[in-house]
Amino acid sequence: MSNVIIPPANFDEKLDWLQLIRSKNVGPITFYKLLQHFGSAKAALNALSQKARKSGKANPVFPRKKAEEEFARIEAFGAQLVALGEKNYPPLLAHIEDAPPLLQVLGNEKFLKKRTVAIVGARNASSNGQSLAKELAQDLGQYGFLIASGLARGIDTAAHQGALNTGTIAAIAGGLDVIYPPENRPLQEAIMAKGVLISEMPLGSKPQARHFPRRNRLVSGLSRGVVVIEASLKSGSMITARLAQEQGRETMALPGSPQDPRSKGGNFLIKQGATLVECAEDIMETLERPFDPPPQKKHLNLPDTPLFERDPKKKITVNADDARLSVKELLGPSAVYVDDLLRQCQLSPTELNSILLEFELAGQIEWQPGNRVALIS
Repeated sequence: MSNVIIPPANFDEKLDWLQLIRSKNVGPITFYKLLQHFGSAKAALNALSQKARKSGKANPVFPRKKAEEEFARIEAFGAQLVALGEKNYPPLLAHIEDAPPLLQVLGNEKFLKKRTVAIVGARNASSNGQSLAKELAQDLGQYGFLIASGLARGIDTAAHQGALNTGTIAAIAGGLDVIYPPENRPLQEAIMAKGVLISEMPLGSKPQARHFPRRNRLVSGLSRGVVVIEASLKSGSMITARLAQEQGRETMALPGSPQDPRSKGGNFLIKQGATLVECAEDIMETLERPFDPPPQKKHLNLPDTPLFERDPKKKITVNADDARLSVKELLGPSAVYVDDLLRQCQLSPTELNSILLEFELAGQIEWQPGNRVALIS
């Protein structure tokens, strides 16, 4: 079996991909693991259905009819469903470990090939902060950059407004057809017409708290670098900055008054090594540094062992309940490396992978970049 992830060759295969990524508790990393192991989305769907039948549990597979209906709604809305590996997939986003297998794209798809800089910051931004964001976006747009942000209030809104005439991309936390925040309806409609919107969520999905970190990884993953303007220490912008660092992107910040809580995040990033920037020329200079993104994810850093047994007669070699309990006790809300689990739990890679897959499909754990897993609170 090849480890290379090949994009769907036809409509039926793209529907298979949509079924698999919409199946219960299958996130991007698990999607690629299943695809790698079984060779195709169709084979993975069959394996998940068989496993559910054998265990007497509800089938986690997303129904084919619902996938067909979703695809039809996407087309009727005027959007495209772009798969990882296809020509319209954003090139830098394809390099992150948990890149969406399928991305909905609405607007000027040519922008997806442009050099991209993200500008993010506080929702309750000051007037000066919003003016700076808008000015930076305008100037960077004149230099040929696409401006990425998350269409939130404050800095995001100002950045999109500043780049409307040169090119902006908004990563949406909900469905492409859901206007959020409500007051940004004119801006979201303008981006539909003049820029580009992307989302991995089904049409009609309303943004929820857990969706925003996923949206943030798209903003940073699209971009060569991320600029933070006004952000508290515990904010979505700081999550975006951390994700940018994990993804190997440049992290930049505008300094601010130590008396303003909205400046603490940016000032902290600068102390930690982020580049201090004050104008578009500073950002340009930073982005001229040599940049080698990680190789596009064509295979997964996993042991070459089954995710779960294909032979129904073959059982876990230790008591299954004891093994599950042993693994769960080693897990917590902080992510741990699977290699560390393997050393500590005294199970074989096959047994551990089988248990972890059961936990994920039951919604008990989540996979994170770096082959790490964490319990879901």
